[in-house]
Amino acid sequence: MNKKALIITGHGFQDQEVIYPYYRLLEEGFIVDIAAKNKELLSGILGLKIEANKTFDEIKINDYGLLVLPGGVKALEKIRQEKIIIDFVKEWNNQGKVIASTCHGAQLLISAKVVKGRKISGYYSIKDDIENAGATYVDAPFVVDDNIVSSPHYKHSGPWVKAAIDLYYNRNK
Repeated sequence: MNKKALIITGHGFQDQEVIYPYYRLLEEGFIVDIAAKNKELLSGILGLKIEANKTFDEIKINDYGLLVLPGGVKALEKIRQEKIIIDFVKEWNNQGKVIASTCHGAQLLISAKVVKGRKISGYYSIKDDIENAGATYVDAPFVVDDNIVSSPHYKHSGPWVKAAIDLYYNRNK
């Protein structure tokens, strides 16, 4: 079992949506890497600073078992323009590996074209984007559709991350 998790983020991330899964996954015994365009100190929208210890060029799908896509509109509008990450998310999904997406993290799922025909949650302001990409938007604390666990807001971080961990264990028995 590959108990390594990857969080993909960048400057302008939503603080709670990075820090909660980071520490919850550590508590669960995962090794957690944070990937960004560059190895640097990243700033969240509320002032949290975290160190990216991997670059987008360094991450390999086979090194990880769980992928976390936190929100933060400022971070995501830049990250979703990175072809290397869009290809990474698409291939991750093609392999059926667990993706935990919250808030604007769903924008990476949309850009990777992996939401069509699925039930997906995300921040209410991207409901039209989710539906225009062919998914059914669901406003619930979390939604599980095959390998994707999505959530609309950090206020649901507890149940969202628990559902992602449970799905990870169910798929990696």
